[in-house]
Amino acid sequence: MERVIQGLPVVTGPAWAGVNYFCTTRAGGVGVAPHDTLNLGLRAGDHPDTVAENRRRLRAALPGEPLWLRQVHSSDVIDADQADVPPEPTLDASVTTQPGRVLVAMAADCLPVVMADADGRVLGTAHAGWRGLAGGVLENTLAAMRAKAPQATAWRAWVGPGIGPEAFEVGRDVLDAFMADDPATESYFRPRPGVPGKWLADLAGLAGFRLRRAGVQEISQSGLCTVTDAARFFSYRRDGETGRMALLAWLDPA
Repeated sequence: MERVIQGLPVVTGPAWAGVNYFCTTRAGGVGVAPHDTLNLGLRAGDHPDTVAENRRRLRAALPGEPLWLRQVHSSDVIDADQADVPPEPTLDASVTTQPGRVLVAMAADCLPVVMADADGRVLGTAHAGWRGLAGGVLENTLAAMRAKAPQATAWRAWVGPGIGPEAFEVGRDVLDAFMADDPATESYFRPRPGVPGKWLADLAGLAGFRLRRAGVQEISQSGLCTVTDAARFFSYRRDGETGRMALLAWLDPA
């Protein structure tokens, strides 16, 4: 689903009670190629002043300052409601029960994922590349949310734009990483025709599998491929040097 928020074209999923979320596209900013135009990543090779202006524009659409993460393809999660949260923690997921606390997951092929309980009392976001996904970043995020809201009984997730199953070529190491955890994940890989030792992996499908296994009842997929849709999305796999989109999410302010 496409929308325009404060002049920024974004994509989002189903409406959830008490929850706001969207993922930016590459449009609406001030950057020039190869970061044109709304690059939000400080470590993507763009000019810092350009990123600062893009973040300023994004901030106008938010109820508070986002918790930017220094993402490292880990499976670690931070409680964004702690009093001593550093300005840019080095990990890949965050959770909150505080209304108006804005969580962020940046991406440019990896999956940005948002999760919430059905009543909109607890929220989590995660950056899920294959390493983080295989390492349990989604399960760890859900566990942290359950710890903060033990009364919650129903869960939902939205998997945002990421590299699609026709574009994500991987080696045996990726297949083995998922198969070691659960042999059933083999169905999300298919041999690449004519390229021995390579597979095409369905990263969003793998995310959905692991979310269902962890107990998430309602899972929505954007179905959008960052590699093939160059007009709308940054893609590291496609372009090498490029910008970063961001998934933003927050609970309704009181």
